[in-house]
Amino acid sequence: MIMPVGVVLILVYGLYKKVKVFEVFTEGAVEGLHTLYMIIPTITGLIVAVEMLRASGGIDLLCTLAQPAADLLGFPKEVVPMAVLRPVSGSGATALLVDIFERYGTDSAAGKIASVLAGSTDTTVYAVTVYFGSVGITNTRHTLPVGLAADLTAFLMSVLLIGYN
Repeated sequence: MIMPVGVVLILVYGLYKKVKVFEVFTEGAVEGLHTLYMIIPTITGLIVAVEMLRASGGIDLLCTLAQPAADLLGFPKEVVPMAVLRPVSGSGATALLVDIFERYGTDSAAGKIASVLAGSTDTTVYAVTVYFGSVGITNTRHTLPVGLAADLTAFLMSVLLIGYN
C-alpha cells in the first residue's frame, strides 16, 4: 500500500508544481539506461572474475592463506570464507551466512560473528566497481585499500565484541 500511495503523492505534487511529470520521468529513465550502459562492462568483468575465482578454487586458496592470520587474531575458522568473500560478493557471502546459521545455529559464536559481519561490512570491491564505473573514474587511488581496511576492522571488532571460544 505504501508504494502506490507514494507514487500518487509524487504525481500529485508534480502536478501541483506544474511539472511535466511524464517528460521528467522519461528523461530520468533515459539517464538510468545511460548509467546502466556505462557500468555493464565493469559489472560483467567483476562477475566473471568472481565466478572464475570460485570455480578455480581461488576462494578456498585465499581462505587457506588467511587461516593462520585468522587463528592469530582469534577469528573462527567457520567464518573465514565469509570474511574473504564478503568484500567481493554479497550474494555469495549471504549464502555462506545462511550455511553458518544452518550448521552452527544463529546463537552460536560463529553465527553471531557472521551476523555482525553481514551487517557491518560492505561488498567493497563491487561498490567501488559500480560507483566509480558509473561515472567513468578509473583511478580509485586509496578507495579500495581504505574500504578493505574498514572491512578488516569490522572483522576484528566482530570477534572482539562477540567473543569466540
